[in-house]
Amino acid sequence: MGMGTRARAIVGGGLAALGLAVFTAAPAWAAGDLVGQPTPGGLGLQPAASPLKVEAHHFHDFILMPIITAICLLVLGLLIWIVIRYNKKSNPTPARWSHNTLIEIVWTVVPVVILVFISLFSFRLLFAYHDMPTPDLTVKATGNQWNWAYEYPDQGIAEYISNMLPEDEARAQNVPYRLAADEPIVVPVGKTVRVLVTAADVIHAFALPAFGLKVDAVPGRVNETWFRADRTGVFYGQCSELCGVDHAFMPIQINVVTQAEFEAWVASRGGSMTPAAAPGGTAAQAAAGTQGEGARNIASDAAGAAAGAPSGQPPADTGAVDGSPSAGSAPAVPDTAAAPSAQ
Repeated sequence: MGMGTRARAIVGGGLAALGLAVFTAAPAWAAGDLVGQPTPGGLGLQPAASPLKVEAHHFHDFILMPIITAICLLVLGLLIWIVIRYNKKSNPTPARWSHNTLIEIVWTVVPVVILVFISLFSFRLLFAYHDMPTPDLTVKATGNQWNWAYEYPDQGIAEYISNMLPEDEARAQNVPYRLAADEPIVVPVGKTVRVLVTAADVIHAFALPAFGLKVDAVPGRVNETWFRADRTGVFYGQCSELCGVDHAFMPIQINVVTQAEFEAWVASRGGSMTPAAAPGGTAAQAAAGTQGEGARNIASDAAGAAAGAPSGQPPADTGAVDGSPSAGSAPAVPDTAAAPSAQ
């Protein structure tokens, strides 16, 4: 029995859509994907430039795509079979049953099994995003209406504003308009970069596809993500949360350079490659702070003994004229840290 008109239309439409997709993708296949930016007419994800994005590619290409393709083909096959087998011409007497218990159990259990299988790989990838290695560099990104502000606390580089590069300058520099920024983030290649993301006004989103980054920038909250670029180059992203009238003009540009170039850039910004010592930041710093506190307590005890004061308390201020402390000096407060040694 020949194929019905509706079935021929469905099959023909599917073949036409497939041909259109192949025709549209042909220029992209011939030219190759651009690194760090969208490829005109391209299909698929941007080329990966960090370990996290490599894992995301594997998850997409080898887990999600085969499952999605199999489900789409199964549904398409069922539709074609039902259209052909159960149309009015082939089946003039319609069936009168309303359900099938076995089929309903199957189409309930099978999706659950598929989702559990996907979750095993999805949770593994999510854990990799949260399991950040020891960072070599920290960048704070603050979303504003409508630009980004960046700060390097370890290098002492104060916050600076990054705006979209004007169209004439972008054309002159042969960089993508609405993706290039006048003040990009600069990081060294092969280093773990921690990005602290927040916002000053409304919710924004810090997203850069080549590194697999997408994290919300929420006012009053600091979110964290990380990446490690595996090659030098220029990589582009954008704000991915609708944040106002100029939402489309908040590009993110990350320049990945060599270590020597990064050090030169830090120096040009007035920063230093020697991180500022944070109290209690490391075990050595904590030990140094403890030793310093002990030395201060010993000195205080010695000074107190010389002035006739109990051990562990500072000596009385002898500069007072009427019994009150001299101007500019604080009243004596017992040193609670040293009190146990005085008992």
